[in-house]
Amino acid sequence: MLQGLRFDLRHGLVLAALALTPSLAQAQVSPPGARPEAKPEMMENCPGLVAERPRSLLRRVALNADQVRLNYIGHSTFLIESPRLVRIATDYNDYVRPPIIPDIATMNHAHSTHYTDRPDPGITHVLRGWAGNEQPARIDLTYKDVRVRNVPTNIRTWEGGGTERHGNSIFIFEIASLCIAHLGHLHHTLNQQQLNEIGRVDVVLVPVDGSYTLDMEGMVEVLKAMKAPLMIPMHYFSVYTLDRFLSRIGQEWDVERSDVPSVVVSKTTLPTKPKLLLLPGR
Repeated sequence: MLQGLRFDLRHGLVLAALALTPSLAQAQVSPPGARPEAKPEMMENCPGLVAERPRSLLRRVALNADQVRLNYIGHSTFLIESPRLVRIATDYNDYVRPPIIPDIATMNHAHSTHYTDRPDPGITHVLRGWAGNEQPARIDLTYKDVRVRNVPTNIRTWEGGGTERHGNSIFIFEIASLCIAHLGHLHHTLNQQQLNEIGRVDVVLVPVDGSYTLDMEGMVEVLKAMKAPLMIPMHYFSVYTLDRFLSRIGQEWDVERSDVPSVVVSKTTLPTKPKLLLLPGR
């Protein structure tokens, strides 16, 4: 059984870092008390922004040298933590942010719910998954015990149904002998060259909405090609879209539901056969 971060509401223990940083509501672009305008891809019965939900009280559990912690913040944002406490926020944006300032923020270009032009100045490394002018972003960063690299993919343009070449990146995080792939806002299946660039993957963070990103059958094809032993869904908006994907994926692999939005992963705790683990979120 995978072991994760545990909630401890009875004792009210909190991360010390949370006390030293602004609240999530204060971190939003909108004035205090104002609700950020919902973006197009967030209108499908999205059950509330993180800022509107009660902040969970977290109890710190130290990581061993071979472990990685994955915290699902919401939408496409995970807070990934390394043994040396490097913190990475994926698809960092103005609407869904982790409650602490990450060391590294990765972003994608499909919608403004996947990037920001105003990242917190305290972030050491801001990594944009697109370069503009149809040029691919090329990222290969080593920071403490973390390596971050990318594989560019194309996206559909929001207006006109065209294509923005290299507008998305699959980010690969190499931490504690694990390879974790975040598919971002993936719009198409992967060719062999892209699969070769990605390489072996232990954990894949996969968008499962089936409409704004890749359709459901296409995403199943991607997961089969990647052959990761652990798959964690994201970007699912509503119970309907989530259950639709879980029903389809259950025809291929085991599905496990976690009670907490966090999991600690190591080589020794990876499933022996492919499994999808649902972390509660949105």
